[in-house]
Amino acid sequence: MILLSEKRLNLQLKRLWMTLMLTKLYLRVSSLILSFKTQIAVDLLAPWELMETKVVAAIGPQSSGIAHMIGYVANELHVPLLSFGATDPTLSSLQYPYFLRTTQNDYFQMHAIADFVSYSGWRQVIAIFVDDECGRNGISVLGDVLAKKRSRISYKAAITPGADSTFIEDLLVSVNLMASRVFVVHVNPDSGLDVFRVAKSLGMMGSGYVWIATDWLPTAMDSMVPVDSDAMDLLQGVVAFRHYTYESSVKRHFMARWKNLTNDDGFNSYAMYAYDSVWLVARALDVFFKENNKVTFSNDPNLHKTNGSAIQLSALSVFNEGEKFMKIILGMNHTGVTGSIQFDSDRNRVNPAYEVLNLVGTGPRRVGYWSNHSGLSVVPPEKLYSKPPNTSTANQHLYGILWPGEVTKPPRGWVFPNNGKPLRIAVPNRVSYTDYVSKDKNPPGVRGYCIDVFEAAIALLPYPVPRTYLLYGDGKRNPSYDNLVNEVVADKYDVAVGDITIVTNRTRYVDFTQPFIESGLVVVAPVKEAKSSPWSFLKPFTIEMWAVTGAFFLFVGAMVWILEHRFNEEFRGPPRRQLITIFWFSFSTMFFSHRENTVSSLGRLVLIIWLFVVLIINSSYTASLTSILTVRQLTSRIEGIDSLVTSNEPIGVQDGTFARNYMVNELNIAPSRIVPLKDEEQYLSALQRGPRNGGVAAIVDELPYIEVLLTNSNCKFRTVGQEFTRTGWGFAFQRDSPLAVDMSTAILQLSEEGELEKIHRKWLNYKHECSMQISNSEDSQLSLKSFWGLFLICGITCFMALTVFFWRVFWQYQRLLPENADEERAGEVSEPSSRPGRGLRAPSFKELIKVVDKKEAEIKEMLKQKSNKKLKATQSAAGSSQSEREIPQIDKSSTI
Repeated sequence: MILLSEKRLNLQLKRLWMTLMLTKLYLRVSSLILSFKTQIAVDLLAPWELMETKVVAAIGPQSSGIAHMIGYVANELHVPLLSFGATDPTLSSLQYPYFLRTTQNDYFQMHAIADFVSYSGWRQVIAIFVDDECGRNGISVLGDVLAKKRSRISYKAAITPGADSTFIEDLLVSVNLMASRVFVVHVNPDSGLDVFRVAKSLGMMGSGYVWIATDWLPTAMDSMVPVDSDAMDLLQGVVAFRHYTYESSVKRHFMARWKNLTNDDGFNSYAMYAYDSVWLVARALDVFFKENNKVTFSNDPNLHKTNGSAIQLSALSVFNEGEKFMKIILGMNHTGVTGSIQFDSDRNRVNPAYEVLNLVGTGPRRVGYWSNHSGLSVVPPEKLYSKPPNTSTANQHLYGILWPGEVTKPPRGWVFPNNGKPLRIAVPNRVSYTDYVSKDKNPPGVRGYCIDVFEAAIALLPYPVPRTYLLYGDGKRNPSYDNLVNEVVADKYDVAVGDITIVTNRTRYVDFTQPFIESGLVVVAPVKEAKSSPWSFLKPFTIEMWAVTGAFFLFVGAMVWILEHRFNEEFRGPPRRQLITIFWFSFSTMFFSHRENTVSSLGRLVLIIWLFVVLIINSSYTASLTSILTVRQLTSRIEGIDSLVTSNEPIGVQDGTFARNYMVNELNIAPSRIVPLKDEEQYLSALQRGPRNGGVAAIVDELPYIEVLLTNSNCKFRTVGQEFTRTGWGFAFQRDSPLAVDMSTAILQLSEEGELEKIHRKWLNYKHECSMQISNSEDSQLSLKSFWGLFLICGITCFMALTVFFWRVFWQYQRLLPENADEERAGEVSEPSSRPGRGLRAPSFKELIKVVDKKEAEIKEMLKQKSNKKLKATQSAAGSSQSEREIPQIDKSSTI
């Protein structure tokens, strides 16, 4: 027997079953079952009593609580249990191997709500749920999913089943005193509308509130025909999630038949899931019997008759083919009125999807969809299944939503709690650098730069923030800032305000605002005036710069000599004289005092480019040397953090700051070398004494403190090296506090409007400003990287000029070769026997060098002479040819 029963089967399911009895489905299932002496029963008897008969499958129950109980019986009897209403995510296949959910799992609905919360930018929600297994387990899943998205459930408000309006009112009054204004309502339809009715009376359905309802609300509204106008007045602006079933021909055909049979449009998605469940069993039975399977039962020896009980355990029979029948059901793949009926490895319906509804006016308005394939989207999910999955934040989209109070802008989602508890603000009770933060006798009890920034940011918030400042520390020494942050984590304070550095370890436990001042660790050390060196004239350039510059002087001198040698008498003469000329010309260009004139065009081109380079180098050298000799030079034996780490000398740090932990944990400095200093006087005293007299070699502290220290010390000390960390100061709020986001926005606004700078000048207007960092002679040296472009241009110009020069020389040499070759060939003709076997004379490198060494005028004269000789030879050859033609004519005349 296929059992389709539940004690509280609603009227709509009764109508559905009446419809099934009038359809081909009922006829087909009946014919299949009756042929094997079984029957379909739909009854309102208790499921335990119905289980006493022989059962091969059970459809139901509607509630998750009953499904938990019947699931154990189904396990023992090997009877597949198909539920179209039990959405509890803890109904797993591991615990209930014969349980199959034919509707959507609440696990996916909670993911949809979490995505919606994250999409809207909310960090906290309040969960209002019915206190049963389905409600508790669903909200538990929601909390886990929100935690992955850096959000959380700030409070869980449980409603006992069947609670009256008084209980609901007391509950809503208590949650209304909390900060969050985002409420997720996961209850039953019988008490759900009472929640909104009470919320309406308490004024909680107005502007600033957010109400998110799970699928119970669309289910209740879909069952109302027509929709109750009073109910819609309560639900204006509510966002709800409904099971999505795409519009298919199967669905349209079913809805048409339903309307013709009942003349009633009021049915919800669970009715369609119930319809598909019956079809699923019918199709599975068809496959089961076509595979020649038989239905057999056996008695379980572990089940005994219980005396005095209405449940006859001995009458319960085990379905022997239950495991095989369950596998057939899980392997079914067809299309029903709710879409594709197919199950994944976890026995959940494939492609879970929901509609996102906004209840406005007279009914719900769809603003988008959700699916585990694409997240939130305005495109129906079935159109996206053919594309790759994409649930990225940038891919999430919804249409505009009208929120409670007819507001189109998304609510902030939280307000400062109206429960009479002010914001508990912890302020470090400092004994040094009190301009940043310190105790004050006047209200509010604290003062300083950080306090003014915090108050200015609070003034920009669009809501009041009652607050009280609480000093942290004994006032005798600076408190530990790590301990202060831990107190915020432990909920002793709501926020810590002061000169709190934003470091990685702290961001793991608290939320910092946008930094309101830049900070970073620097090294401060004693300095002394550098002594003048007799070799100071070499300091403007680095060694590489000197070497390249000298090489280019010689290179350019050689290039000019090559280009001018054939044209200019000043670049000719004995080798010794020419070598001296090259060196003299090269280095005399440094002062523009070269006496040799350039004649060739290529030589002048190279010289112009080189003189431009020399002008730039001379100007830069002069400026750098002037700075070195005239500006006061300070030096320190501590060059920066690297030299400080490698030494074994003591290092001073400010008491209570993160500098000590940073140097020990990150720089691996021995803790014994670190000396905590209480205030500025100890700073100055330790630096003046030095490591040999019980002081320190240097101090490592944050830049804002060092600015004050150097000013108050009349610039006797300087920072050495570079700032080796980059951080900032911020206000530390409890984790996921929405106030941190609003305060960050306010701090950015203060920065854009210039208010932060005004506050800075008010508290930190230094009387004696001094150079923060000592000058490093190596850093001020001019290196090759500043001039390599000039050298590159000069080198390319020389190469191009040299290429043109040698091309011209080779061309002239080629013009001289043909005539010599003709002479040799003439000689061979006239004396063939004297030099038999000797060919044309090949050009030699020695002759080419001779051509290069000759003056340009001589080469031109030689070419002119060769041209004249060639012309005469041509004319002589032409005369000889004419004479030879005239001789035959003379002989012919004499014969006649």
